[in-house]
Amino acid sequence: MLIAIAGKTNTGKTTMFNALTLNNAEVSNRTFTTIKPNVGVTHVRTECACRKFGIDCGKCKEGIRFVPIKIIDIAGLVPDAHLGKGLGNQFLSDIMEAQAIIHVVDASGGTDINGNSVLPGTHNTREDVEFFVKEINYWILGIVKKIIKSRVELKKEEFVQLLTKQLSGLGIHQEDVEYAVNKTALKSASDDNKFLEFIEILREKSKPIVVAANKADIKEAEKNLDIGIPCSAEVEYALRKASEKGVINYIPGDSDFNIIANVDEKQKNALEFIRNLLKKLGSTGVQKVIDTTVFDVLNMIVVYPVENETKLTDKKGNVMPDAYLMKKGSTALDLAYKVHEDIGKKFIAAVNCKSGKHVSASYELQNGDVISIKAGR
Repeated sequence: MLIAIAGKTNTGKTTMFNALTLNNAEVSNRTFTTIKPNVGVTHVRTECACRKFGIDCGKCKEGIRFVPIKIIDIAGLVPDAHLGKGLGNQFLSDIMEAQAIIHVVDASGGTDINGNSVLPGTHNTREDVEFFVKEINYWILGIVKKIIKSRVELKKEEFVQLLTKQLSGLGIHQEDVEYAVNKTALKSASDDNKFLEFIEILREKSKPIVVAANKADIKEAEKNLDIGIPCSAEVEYALRKASEKGVINYIPGDSDFNIIANVDEKQKNALEFIRNLLKKLGSTGVQKVIDTTVFDVLNMIVVYPVENETKLTDKKGNVMPDAYLMKKGSTALDLAYKVHEDIGKKFIAAVNCKSGKHVSASYELQNGDVISIKAGR
């Protein structure tokens, strides 16, 4: 799984990337600080299933399991990127690798449409949300128009097959194309009234966007927090670094933290400011952005494969060592193939460790399931 962090320059994209990965990618207020994409690993947060069995798996923190996902921080977007302006072609090509996009917006209105810093409250933040979607939609539209070079009528099946073949490299699948065609009742490429609507639905299905209303710690952001998930990447980064250094005990996504080291007056005041922000927002919002994207938008669940259904261990005796993200609706057989292709091919049955009952290949996995797969030799 790959999630993209995108948006204009100076909105806090790379700070969010650093907070989520604890990397040290360059951050500045210069436009196009990020040119080559930064790639790292972050985690989604879920309640670990081990507690339901009254055991400690050793892989979670206070009952919270963090499951790794890949994340990419992409160069800043500018208006008319779909026409090649700025780093448009590179940006849009990079973003198409992702299953979902987190659009980081400066909710304080302190960044103009071209990514230049301005006084907070002087830029209409809501314009950013609109232009971002427009740029991606028009870029996909441009590609589709190149594919459909003539205005010759195509049958629905031919249209779907042609687009699927050419767009597969962008992570757009046949089911996405079919969904958009059926949703708009599009009959051919020459149906101009429905074509742009088709592109919009195709993008929503294949590249859903979650808006992160960043810089929520700035006063001017308050009136714009309804545009997305309120968050502060800068505060989240500060908390994770402080936790890493042993100054505080903090679990990403929590609404509070504990100070566990001696701090001076300046540090104490900074931490008190952060604590008040957490009380106001419920958290920094950064972990919520990732969790919402993966669980609510991409409809993923977490499943734990084990070998021994009684001890909940793998063959080396490790307790619930793995946590897999699976698409909602996946089956026990899908999990077997996820673990290893040979196990999928030799699948016999599986055991739901919660109930102790055998389940078939078609059993639909539920979030938090612990499953032991039985395979032949």
